[in-house]
Amino acid sequence: MSDKKIGVLIVDDSAVVRQVLTQLLSKSADIKVLGSVSDPIFAMAKMNQDWPDVVVLDVEMPRMDGITFLKKIMSVRPTPVVICSTLTEKGAETTMQALSAGATGIVTKPKAGLKSFLEDDSGDIIHAIKAAAMTDMRCMKAMTMAVHAKPGRVQNEQATTVSANANANASASALAATTDRLVAIGTSTGGTQALEVVLTQLSRISPGIVIVQHMPEKFTGAFAARLNSICEIEVKEAVSGDRVIAGRALIAPGGKHMSVKRSGAQYVVDVQDGPLVNRHRPSVDVLFRSVAKWAGKNALGIIMTGMGDDGARGLKDMHAVGARTAGQDEKTCVVYGMPKEAMKLGAVQQELPLQAIAGLIEQYGK
Repeated sequence: MSDKKIGVLIVDDSAVVRQVLTQLLSKSADIKVLGSVSDPIFAMAKMNQDWPDVVVLDVEMPRMDGITFLKKIMSVRPTPVVICSTLTEKGAETTMQALSAGATGIVTKPKAGLKSFLEDDSGDIIHAIKAAAMTDMRCMKAMTMAVHAKPGRVQNEQATTVSANANANASASALAATTDRLVAIGTSTGGTQALEVVLTQLSRISPGIVIVQHMPEKFTGAFAARLNSICEIEVKEAVSGDRVIAGRALIAPGGKHMSVKRSGAQYVVDVQDGPLVNRHRPSVDVLFRSVAKWAGKNALGIIMTGMGDDGARGLKDMHAVGARTAGQDEKTCVVYGMPKEAMKLGAVQQELPLQAIAGLIEQYGK
């Protein structure tokens, strides 16, 4: 755009949402609202006249649902899409489908108190739109195609049956004694798709993993459940006291910080409230700093795609105590923000493409 502002189209069947979002976004000097429409049919007509930089899209609408429209956008002209979803279990499951289809972020909305909620969270909404505008849609499309082409655990029933006894034995062994090493991963914009690429490549003997993915409250449970259904390793939303063991990945719950502690010979996670750190809760820095303190050189820290600098200082702390550190390279990042900031601080020992991260984790566990 000639004025350098981010052109945004709002697609939502709620007149209140359209009105409030238009007012909020219009106050930002970096954003220009190109229009607000009630459904995807009107949206496509509007987009053909003036294609937006970012689409804010509801998922439940008449005439055409948001997921169908999102897939259409990605096939015609890949464009950053921020999903506007309700804080419900159904809304969370639908949003996971949208993220898998190529959406770049989530804006939440409750069923009641909508106007005050959106106004109170206006900073998060604007941040999500700015992050979306920075995304490399070529990387996003490539990741989306890669994860959809990969057969998951659910589809591969024969392999699951053949290895059932071996997996059971591996799980029992892991429960008996924690791994000496652990892997800590931090990511944000583009991270849901990137994590799917990485975690679906891992075997049940991979080291225990702790993950912070910037995501709103109530959505991380659905995200973990989706990954658990397609990965060979166990993936779950973390609760305090969960052990970090081989073949398991623990994802920090949205709205809570997660840290690692040592309990005897075991690593466990602690999930708790606390102030925002680097605008986020959960924060990657909180996780990485705890890993530096309690695991030290027995840890591998990986910082992946995302806007901002959360995790950069924590990764430097890990590096300072002898942990191995890595960052996703610019070419495969949807947003090369967090890894770039970590590189500037000298916190990253090696940069590598997304496709090589799973191999690094498997090798580290040996």
